[in-house]
Amino acid sequence: MSCQKCSVLPQVEDKSGNLLVSCGVSELADKMVEYLEKKNFSYEREDSQTLWVSVDSFLTTLEDMFASNLMSKMEREAINLLFLDISETFTPSKLTRIKTLQQYKDLMGAKKLTSIIDNGALTTHFQPIVDIKSNAIYGYESLARGVDEDGSLISPDKLFNWAREGDMLFYLDRACRETSLKTAAVKNIHSKVFINFIPTAIYDPIHCLKSTVKWAQQLNFDPKNIIFEVIESDYVEDLDHLSGILDYYKSQGFMVALDDVGSGYSSLNMIAKLLPNVVKIDRAIIDGIDTNAVNQSIFRAITQIAKENGIIVLAEGIERVEELAFCAKEGADLAQGYYFGKPSAEPIRKL
Repeated sequence: MSCQKCSVLPQVEDKSGNLLVSCGVSELADKMVEYLEKKNFSYEREDSQTLWVSVDSFLTTLEDMFASNLMSKMEREAINLLFLDISETFTPSKLTRIKTLQQYKDLMGAKKLTSIIDNGALTTHFQPIVDIKSNAIYGYESLARGVDEDGSLISPDKLFNWAREGDMLFYLDRACRETSLKTAAVKNIHSKVFINFIPTAIYDPIHCLKSTVKWAQQLNFDPKNIIFEVIESDYVEDLDHLSGILDYYKSQGFMVALDDVGSGYSSLNMIAKLLPNVVKIDRAIIDGIDTNAVNQSIFRAITQIAKENGIIVLAEGIERVEELAFCAKEGADLAQGYYFGKPSAEPIRKL
């Protein structure tokens, strides 16, 4: 059984028509007039704060406004837009359709993201994770990238900003998980694969994770080689909900990892509550750890708790041999970072 959240993506229709622009203050209206005149738009000023603008393409107009960095976010939130297509006349009842300029910016990002997801324009890069004792590749973290129309890559930060702004975290998170599995299968990866997921995007693990589990089974992955990695754990307010998600993954035979451990005040409590298979100690702790006594203390505390509970310790963000040496000496099992290799479309097979 499907649900609306799983199947309906936001859209912005493109039509010609008239745009009612209502500004919070007259200074914003003046700024808008300056922009319209520069772009040769046809407009009428109804009063000091209200404009009517004729547009040939609503989408193109919005895209140009945002590309021009016309307004700050605070200003965009103080400008209201009502679009009427060419056949419509204004009536007060249509004011219920008003959106702020910022809301339209969010929707435009969502539209771009929708296109990327619908067209299968997500790809995955892989960063090696190393077994410190054997100096062999233990596995890979899979990291999402978007592919733009010109073939250039879109950073995950931009993708997830669009998703947050357009209320599309669920869709993007699901698409990234599935793309990671499919790409790992295509690249013939038989070692561990760490796949990120955002717990706040999942409201019911049995329902929301069904397609992820299905793809793992169809692609014949050994469940113990898939490690689902919690990101943005500091934003999780309901630890019972997160625990339920991790328990579901474990019940399917998968492993789970907790990312960015040490960066938030609740990290030690989360380890005790969630008991992941792997903890990834945050780059902020690892950076310069060979000379930073405070970070060394944090590292030792996390490692001790992990070891006492049979949890694997991964040092994240290793860039220098001195950092690696300290982490190895103090009990880290795994390491990841530019010292070993950057994320790449083709997995590094040998160090």
